[in-house]
Amino acid sequence: MKLYELQPAAGSVKDVKRIGRGHGSGNGKTAGKGHKGQKARSGGSIRPGFEGGQMPLQRRMPKRGFNNIFATEYATVNVSDLEARFDNGAVVDAAALKECGLLKETLDGVKILGNGELTKSLTVKAAKFTAGAQEKIEKAGGKAEVI
Repeated sequence: MKLYELQPAAGSVKDVKRIGRGHGSGNGKTAGKGHKGQKARSGGSIRPGFEGGQMPLQRRMPKRGFNNIFATEYATVNVSDLEARFDNGAVVDAAALKECGLLKETLDGVKILGNGELTKSLTVKAAKFTAGAQEKIEKAGGKAEVI
């Protein structure tokens, strides 16, 4: 293959639409912009959400609630998920949960929820436990350690 033989992939390069170049081109005179008006002017376009001076929808809607930027957000994992993914006597922490695919991101920590049953003895290290989850882990002969 030579340098002069190189070509772009078929269909990847389009011809430039030359507007305002006479009637014969099919895009002469008004250049595909119709007749007059704000949208026909150069640089003339209205911003998204503008309703011609009417109070826009996003300002007519009432404001509700607020978002606490200091709130701690936990990634949650159920006891039943631990039962399915870990062997007896395993140490379960954020890294192990991420490795086995139960967590995508740890956020501000991991919280273990008590949904499901647990028969394996596991040492679980997490930021928080629900009362039910802690009870089930300890009942199965494991440990629930708060980090």
